[in-house]
Amino acid sequence: MLHFLTDGQRWLRALGGCGLLLGVVAGAMAGGTPAGLRGALILNEDNSHFFGSRPAEAMTRQGVEALIDGYAGSAVTHLFLNPNSMRTSYRSAVRDAIWEPVNGVVPTGLWPLNAQRLDAAGLDPYAIWIARSRHHGISPWISMRMNDVHAADDPESFLHSEFWRRHPELRRVPGGPAVPWVSQALNYAHPAVRAHQLDLVRELLERYDADGLELDWMRFGYHLTPGREREEREILSDVVREVRQLTETWAKRRGHPIRLGVRVPAHPDAAAGLGMDAIEWARRGWVDLIVPCPFWSTSDFDIPVELWRERLGDRAVDVVVAPGFEHNLRPSPQAKPVANDLATLRGFAASARQRGAETLYLFNWMDSQTRPVSAEDYAVLIKGGLGETVLTGAPRRHPLTYRDTVPAGFPNGVQLPVELKGTISVTLPATRHAGDTSASVIIGLAGRAGVEQTHVKVRLNGRELPPGEPLASLTGLSAVTRALRFRCSPEAVLDGVNTVTLEQLRPEAVQEVSWVEIRMNTD
Repeated sequence: MLHFLTDGQRWLRALGGCGLLLGVVAGAMAGGTPAGLRGALILNEDNSHFFGSRPAEAMTRQGVEALIDGYAGSAVTHLFLNPNSMRTSYRSAVRDAIWEPVNGVVPTGLWPLNAQRLDAAGLDPYAIWIARSRHHGISPWISMRMNDVHAADDPESFLHSEFWRRHPELRRVPGGPAVPWVSQALNYAHPAVRAHQLDLVRELLERYDADGLELDWMRFGYHLTPGREREEREILSDVVREVRQLTETWAKRRGHPIRLGVRVPAHPDAAAGLGMDAIEWARRGWVDLIVPCPFWSTSDFDIPVELWRERLGDRAVDVVVAPGFEHNLRPSPQAKPVANDLATLRGFAASARQRGAETLYLFNWMDSQTRPVSAEDYAVLIKGGLGETVLTGAPRRHPLTYRDTVPAGFPNGVQLPVELKGTISVTLPATRHAGDTSASVIIGLAGRAGVEQTHVKVRLNGRELPPGEPLASLTGLSAVTRALRFRCSPEAVLDGVNTVTLEQLRPEAVQEVSWVEIRMNTD
């Protein structure tokens, strides 16, 4: 799914009033920011969204500033502004701009045309956004995608840089298949690739006076020789070390700290196994922010924040771990994705906080395009945030998903689908609050013969639940033909790992469980 090709064109309505600031720590902290990284709500603005969602007449200074104005007085404390994939959305001295011709063909999409309109008008949107963010007390960062390979199976796509086109020998699988796309990602084991990427780092630091720089290693998450990622991890470590030296140099020139963050796979061992050893980077004093997160296929509701903090040891005082949340939701790799909603986001936030997270990070939750919720729900989120006050008593969903970016041989947590033969159990994280009034276990069944007549016995953490009732709506579920709700008291839900045990009664036709979740306050 190409997020810049599937987005709507609606604008976020202006938000009034002052939003709950998510328990933001008062005073300057990270990067000289008006709000510290601890207690923050970070939102990533990608390289295509603004340009691809606004009309041509909005390509003015006022139109550019309006994007940031939509977050003024809200719970968003940090905006991470992404100016690049392979190409840049501004006129660069070291990269092709997104509007430049590909084999003599000029791109005609709204994104490249609008970016070019701003350039022709002498307007740099990223410089404007940085200034406007500070005007509203929001901390601006630059987020650099370290290996974007959108549309790798279309060599004529306007997304691809000339460097990538001219050097197939520098890719992870030279001459290999274009699917999966990551086979055609650049291989950092080649010095020329590292030099190419560091050139853009230098330009971004020289061009933009931001509070921090994020290295987005999750676009696309695979950067080294296949099968040798762990052995070659010092290659990426050297890149991070050099970037840290650059941020320190520019911090002295700017007269304020410039923090360094990284987006990496959700589990620390998966990250290290793919060469992104963020724990080691933090121990060496190179990074201030770690965002453990999924790639895109699904959101991960089991990011082990407590393990990250334990592995950081003494560095946990100085390094913020901000689990990241995505647009998509899948129970298994083969299932079709569904969009998250406010209830799943709140479930993620509640569990992440219970595991020690103070800061949360939203990716593909921009004000239109891949925004997974309605404009009205988005306004509620942006204004109210995800603090404890907002989460207490609110509808929350805790679905069972999996881990979408892991090295070969590393467990990805896939438990579904599963056949209801005998008694089976699955585990999933959830949490509860003092203000919770109800709880339910939701079981989704695939479309096998006899599914409408199937009866299932369910236990939650060893406690047998009353017989299930049909769930009225299948909205927000994937790969489900019939769903059953099993009600229970909130006290039956544990903070942390919950075990759901299932048994099919009268199993004349064995059924398939394709979805499991715990819901709080949704009656």
